Amino acid sequence: MTGEVLWRPGPEAGETANIGAFGRMLSERAGADLSAYRDLWRCSVERPGLFWGAVWEHFGLGGPVPKDRVLASASMPGAVWFPDERLNYAQAVLAAPGMGAGDVAVKGYSDTRAPVEWTLEELRAAVARLRAGLLAAGVGRGDRVAAWMPNVPETYALMLAAASIGAVFSSCAPEFGARAVVDRLAQIEPAVLFVTDGYRYGAKTIRRDREIAQVVDALKPRAVVTFGYLDEGFAVGERWEGFGRDGDLAFEPVPFDHPLYILYSSGTTGLPKAIVHGHGGIALEHAKMHGLHHDLGPGDRFFWYSTTGWMMWNYLASAPLVGAAVVTFDGAPDPVGLWRLAEESGATYFGTSAPFLMACRDRGIVPKEVADLSRLRGIGSTGAPLPPAGFDYVHESVSATAQLQSLSGGTDLCTGFIGGAPTVPVWRGELSCRCLGADVQSFDPNGRSGIGREGELVIATPMPSMPVGLWGDEDRKRYRDTYFDRYPGIWRHGDWITITDRGSAVISGRSDATLNRGGVRMGTAEFYSVVEAVPGVADSLVVHLDEEDRLLVFVEAPGFDEALEAAIRTAIRTELSPRHLPDAVVPVPKIPRTVTGKKVEVPVKRILQGVPVDQAVARGSLADPTALEAFRP
Repeated sequence: MTGEVLWRPGPEAGETANIGAFGRMLSERAGADLSAYRDLWRCSVERPGLFWGAVWEHFGLGGPVPKDRVLASASMPGAVWFPDERLNYAQAVLAAPGMGAGDVAVKGYSDTRAPVEWTLEELRAAVARLRAGLLAAGVGRGDRVAAWMPNVPETYALMLAAASIGAVFSSCAPEFGARAVVDRLAQIEPAVLFVTDGYRYGAKTIRRDREIAQVVDALKPRAVVTFGYLDEGFAVGERWEGFGRDGDLAFEPVPFDHPLYILYSSGTTGLPKAIVHGHGGIALEHAKMHGLHHDLGPGDRFFWYSTTGWMMWNYLASAPLVGAAVVTFDGAPDPVGLWRLAEESGATYFGTSAPFLMACRDRGIVPKEVADLSRLRGIGSTGAPLPPAGFDYVHESVSATAQLQSLSGGTDLCTGFIGGAPTVPVWRGELSCRCLGADVQSFDPNGRSGIGREGELVIATPMPSMPVGLWGDEDRKRYRDTYFDRYPGIWRHGDWITITDRGSAVISGRSDATLNRGGVRMGTAEFYSVVEAVPGVADSLVVHLDEEDRLLVFVEAPGFDEALEAAIRTAIRTELSPRHLPDAVVPVPKIPRTVTGKKVEVPVKRILQGVPVDQAVARGSLADPTALEAFRP
């Protein structure tokens, strides 16, 4: 059952956790007792000037700011934050409060090369050299710097170097094909393109010489720099080793909303949206999340399995804002190896995806038996809703003392806005709380907020990390149509959510992939939590063909037989609804997912309705395009 308490904060949490000290400070300013999380959250959304001004000061981003100049205009879209302030994200990260120059700032692991370890002093030196190289290449404020690079310390330093100048950074993961890279980067016309010659994924070596030639020919950047990751002598343009220059570490002060980097939507049904995030919004939001929600600080080491093509890489990169070190990994998500990496790196917070945790569970891996995880205080899960069985697995097989934080958010805000906090319990199958400053509500079709019933996930008041805009969207029409089409002045995120009376939440799936059978609506996430809990089912995807009223469940189950199909049907009938019994349970070799791990429900539905594959989905957005073959009519 959901709702069972799996973890409770210790009695000292309010005194020892960062959020406790922050809450006491804000209580004094608010003239009210905000020691209870619910009261602190309510203050954070009802008095944003007070709350975000306190975050700004508490994490050393700047001095006191009058409340009316914290949020100068609250209209959405177009909220105006800190209009009088100047800052630089890279400067805030490299300040790394509480971290000494000789302390480890980055530990990098890889399938391609030996581990790399940089102190804060070495990170600053790397950023300074790359900054000088960018300036020598003619890169200035507002120019775009693009990296088709792996998740290694060098890419991290490059992003900070670009930010230090006021240039705009954007990255694609090495496993992206040439078409996927061009679809993204051609929109922003990078001045300089950094590429890697190849990489290793587990035991497999992938060379990129042919794809690099295609991308360079399509983008025609002013300069190309090759990072010799495989180190086999291949290079286009300048070599990485010769690009850096001697130079001072300096920072360009920029307005709060000055573009920092560009992230991309999944692009499964068309060109990916190029989402622009600002220096101030990212620094403020990530300091709040890392410092208050994840309880990170000096001495902590923060790991989140990601590639440079997923927003979690950008999220991970902000850990030094609160004095925590970054742990990176580039390679295959080995279900045993990543837990051993947590031990070797000394990670205190281990972040991953819900599919990875479920894959570990399905393979019978007990992480606490293959690695010493005693340093872990937090375990993060995102990318998809974690089913109740996943909560049980983490609690029983990973750690009963580390807090599990199931996080929901998005590339669009480059953060999680529903998750956990050190002073809030963990309930089985539920996201523990709405994050501070995130006015998440559940709206019915008439725009009425409700508790205890499913509705559209909306954010009713501004957050600092809402996008500065979409690249090339000069009149902001696409921005308004994407997020504010349903409820004027209210951000609609596109998920179904139920908020409980205790303040926790359940995400039921995408609102554009709803199952509606006989008038009974159900989110796809509810389906997956039941189907994938059936022993023998590794993954699943459900589609409702509305015109035919046919419900199809596709399963990735190597041992599929009549008995397994019967078990799936029994689970659906007893745990969901007899009306949602599928018309067919179909075994497939692989469930198609995007490169960031999301199931592609809507494109599969379109393919089944007869839309040609290349019109239904951009193949370059998929982790394994061959997974679509099983869905051709």
